[in-house]
Amino acid sequence: MKILIIDDEDDIRVIASMSLGLIGGVSVIEAAGGADGVSKALSEKPDVILLDMIMPDMDGADTIAALKEHPETRHIPVIFVTTRSLNSDVERMKQLGAVGVLSKPFDPTLLSSQVRAILDS
Repeated sequence: MKILIIDDEDDIRVIASMSLGLIGGVSVIEAAGGADGVSKALSEKPDVILLDMIMPDMDGADTIAALKEHPETRHIPVIFVTTRSLNSDVERMKQLGAVGVLSKPFDPTLLSSQVRAILDS
């Protein structure tokens, strides 16, 4: 499995990447923002995208909208990873097209299994 992490926080990307790679045994691609993430999704064709909701310039809502515009990326499952965990926020993210939402801070030892559980549901 190939996972693209789109997050403007370097430490979040590093921890998630190490967790998914070492514990989950998956291939990980990183992007520091929405525009870079869309570009990498188009070129790398990941199996799933972990997307931060709150980013400068191009936030998660704008990024998922851009991904849905491209035939090559619109089918890729997107999971938001965010500090916003109110039911209304989660519902909004699902309405934007996310298949699931994970809360920050996340447990690095559980991240891979949580991603798989969302994809299997």
